[in-house]
Amino acid sequence: MLLHLSTWAEVERFLERSRTIVVPIGSNEQHGPTGLLGTDWLCPEIIAHEAQKSADILVAPTFNIGMAQHHLGFPGTISLRPSTFIAAIGDWTRSLAVHGFEKILFLNGHGGNVASIEAAFSELYAEASFARRRAGFALRLRNWWDIKGVGALARQQFPTGHGSHATPSEIAVTQWAYPDAIKSANYAPQIAGSGPIREALDFRARHPDGRMGSDPGLATPEKGGALVALAAKGLIEEVEAFGRELPAG
Repeated sequence: MLLHLSTWAEVERFLERSRTIVVPIGSNEQHGPTGLLGTDWLCPEIIAHEAQKSADILVAPTFNIGMAQHHLGFPGTISLRPSTFIAAIGDWTRSLAVHGFEKILFLNGHGGNVASIEAAFSELYAEASFARRRAGFALRLRNWWDIKGVGALARQQFPTGHGSHATPSEIAVTQWAYPDAIKSANYAPQIAGSGPIREALDFRARHPDGRMGSDPGLATPEKGGALVALAAKGLIEEVEAFGRELPAG
């Protein structure tokens, strides 16, 4: 069930049987010469949307702008400041909690978001702690590549050239979902170099085509489909287990 394609009455009925919701969250940033700018928000969205096709899961609209300031040297990247990102996650959470959602799972597609998402969670829990009251909700962060079995499958599919940015696994997921948007390029070198992540101009100088340790040319829609199927299955299991946990209070 997709929140944005539902009416308020349908959501109200959903709340009678479940108080859990999944929020895909990512980033809109460069992913090398062939990766779609939306890769980091498309991957969790694709997986969550696939999961809800075969389970009673409610999926929120995708939070598609994240922490991408180090990619601003590449056209098309859109980034929030850490403080803006944290504040926005807070308001999304408060909005969902006021309707009665008690378990909110953020399915993340961008490693650069992790520290700020966790900081946002801490801010929300601190509000309750300083007011000496229960929060009334529980928050969970899950990176899609950390879902049970997904990382192992990616390593099996791409034993070399996986890297850490513009990876063939994430490119493959988008290829499976959007085959008409598949791009190609001649990579030089075939496997990109690695290095630190600092500010935007330094990143562009170190990684001129935007890749980090990866060979996206290894991606195929078939490999992406296998990753999506496994991740969707694992997400269903995680959502069901999260929903069975004791109420947040």
